[in-house]
Amino acid sequence: MIFGEGLLTATVLETVDDGNRLIRFQYEGIFEEILDQLGQMPLPPYITHELKDKNRYQTVYARNDGSAAAPTAGLHFTKELLGKIDDMGVKIAHVTLHVGLGTFRPVKVENVLDHHMHSEFYMVEESEAKKVNDAKAAGGRVICVGTTSCRTVESASAEDGI
Repeated sequence: MIFGEGLLTATVLETVDDGNRLIRFQYEGIFEEILDQLGQMPLPPYITHELKDKNRYQTVYARNDGSAAAPTAGLHFTKELLGKIDDMGVKIAHVTLHVGLGTFRPVKVENVLDHHMHSEFYMVEESEAKKVNDAKAAGGRVICVGTTSCRTVESASAEDGI
């Protein structure tokens, strides 16, 4: 089955787990630019209006493309607010989490352990892990902004000993 005309066409190669599709795209140019031109940003259900400026649905501290969604708990931070927090002596550790599309998938099973989550990529640089470890060693608090950031720190801690 082939979909689309013009800048981007897609061929469904296979239907895989949970109704997901394996798709081959045909295009000329830069794939991400074509997606920006044709696509719509996936928004969580609690954001009910269309965003006129797609950059508004991103945190001021975002650095790497690749996430299916922004960490919405951090959308209220501005560069000025982060500067004031820094001026107060609060150390800020940055992590990278590329949220997967599964974040939009509702849990449809009785036992949450049976719910299939898509894999997600995360990275905590050694310098950022040191900030977290130093705060903990000094008896300080570690506060994550939102569940996505918390999930990243918890996963890194379980694997790498943050």
